Amino acid sequence: MNLKSLKSLMLGVGFAAMLSTQVMAAGPHVAPLEEFAKTTVAEWIANPAIIAAIKAQNAQNAALTEDQIIELDKKWRAETKASSHPMIDGLLNSDISKALADYRDSTTGMVTEIFIMDNKGLNVAQSDITSDFWQGDEGKWQKTYLVGPDTIFVDEIETDESTQTLQSQMSMTIKDPATGEAIGAITVGVNVEAL
Repeated sequence: MNLKSLKSLMLGVGFAAMLSTQVMAAGPHVAPLEEFAKTTVAEWIANPAIIAAIKAQNAQNAALTEDQIIELDKKWRAETKASSHPMIDGLLNSDISKALADYRDSTTGMVTEIFIMDNKGLNVAQSDITSDFWQGDEGKWQKTYLVGPDTIFVDEIETDESTQTLQSQMSMTIKDPATGEAIGAITVGVNVEAL
């Protein structure tokens, strides 16, 4: 199934209503993370440089096919295990990725990672290396961007194997302030023990 078909199917079956039920039932960490999204994260994604970077990548990748997206993701995954990773380094060294790292650091340990996705679910910028480049097949993008502007999705709490801390990912749609249309999404990894 292609991305357009998936979006049509999800929206056609009342996906947005179903999501709000899931988010409400997720647990006690949901309310504080939603509040964090509406205040702090909303300020981050209002950064004009972030909006411009997403819009530029959306335009640049407008003609990408699903097969090309999967190939890019395979290349990224291979680079995570290789000694040379020009694709990853190119993204991590961007000004937007550095800004995300600064946002992460400003939370003094509460935020563990931040990454921004475009309208296809591809990484635009990130504070840390992600395991994959394409997030379009995951809830963090499907339950935000596909649903529309002002959508927040808080995922389940999981144990981070590397740090042995309890973490959740909070994701939200990023919209173009000029048009109000969804242009991408952001995911913020949060150490819930630090909330």
